[in-house]
Amino acid sequence: MNFDETPEQAAFRAEVRAFLDEHASLRTGTDTEWSNAIYADEESERTYIERCRDWQRTLYDNGWAGVPWPKQFGGRGGSIAEMIIFVEEAARYDVSSGFFGVAQSLVGPPLMVHGNREQQERYLPPLLRGDEAWCQLFSEPGAGSDLASLSTKAVLDGDEYVVTGQKVWTTQAQYADFGILLTRTNPTAPKHEGITFFVVDMRSPGVEVRPLRQASGHCHFNEVFLDEVRIPAADVVGEVDGGWAVTRTVMSSEAGMIGGLGGADPANFATLRRLARELGRDRDPVVRQGLADVYSREQIMRYLGLRFQTFLMNGTGTPPDPSILKNTLTAANERKVDLAMSIEGPAGMLWGDGALDEGLWQNSLLYQFASRIGGGTNEVHRNMIAERSLGLPRDRPPVPST
Repeated sequence: MNFDETPEQAAFRAEVRAFLDEHASLRTGTDTEWSNAIYADEESERTYIERCRDWQRTLYDNGWAGVPWPKQFGGRGGSIAEMIIFVEEAARYDVSSGFFGVAQSLVGPPLMVHGNREQQERYLPPLLRGDEAWCQLFSEPGAGSDLASLSTKAVLDGDEYVVTGQKVWTTQAQYADFGILLTRTNPTAPKHEGITFFVVDMRSPGVEVRPLRQASGHCHFNEVFLDEVRIPAADVVGEVDGGWAVTRTVMSSEAGMIGGLGGADPANFATLRRLARELGRDRDPVVRQGLADVYSREQIMRYLGLRFQTFLMNGTGTPPDPSILKNTLTAANERKVDLAMSIEGPAGMLWGDGALDEGLWQNSLLYQFASRIGGGTNEVHRNMIAERSLGLPRDRPPVPST
């Protein structure tokens, strides 16, 4: 790995710090930080979303939104190295773009690569400024890990498509203005060849969003029902029946994004160690073993990320497979939150205002299951690691029983 910065990169880092010092506050490691995204009810969730929107607009208005996006799409036109530097520096401050930043990673690339000029001019600037929120309408009750088995259908009627079907596990759909949507337009074609990629207005007649309340009490995910929703043919992204190529553009960044190349997680080793000390558990040999395990896994994630960054910034070395990043993260989270609950003991059963650290570890415990599913299940990513990284043969599909 090569961590040496060029003089230009060092100057860029100084410029980033100057901007952040002017517009944000350094993290304190306390439960007063708004960017920790622990909200007790819908009102506090909306407040968090609006603060994320405000921060995204601050970035946009000061020329820092979309650091690696080309200038013709409203970005800064910077390099991957500059993006990494910005993410590293921003992680030290109490700021977040929340799902607006996630949406830019998922929606921006397919529109830039496969969209036409009209779509790019209409959707990319408000996406980058945070004026419009987006969701991803991919998974279905019968098509999650095997996404190409989707059955939501789109039938051409004049200059519109009529779409009927159901999507599920759609993050933040209840707040979204638009969505990227996968449908089946050719039921007789091989399953990967009969899919079309759309932009859909979430306020269209026939779109119904039903929030799914999770064990934490939050409604992070949603079911979305599409009942004869009419979508203009002009909102097809890429080619009709060629939507799988557009989908792969989205998916290529999703696992790496979930695995994380930067950003601050309040539920980290330092916070866990502080918890153990405050509760007098830091001298317990079993707890100390667990802390060592959590620390080791956190460092493994750090060095995997640095390997990835070295490849992106310098073009040297062999980057880890994004699936390895994703699965390493979910395994580390599982060990970490289990240890936190063990350290808290009976207090771990508390919730809300009565919980330690405002329920940071309780929320992390329950939310870990979303990261195991989002962007593809752990099992799917293990198959990808086996095939792409180890060169093993593809897994045989199950033989139907007779």
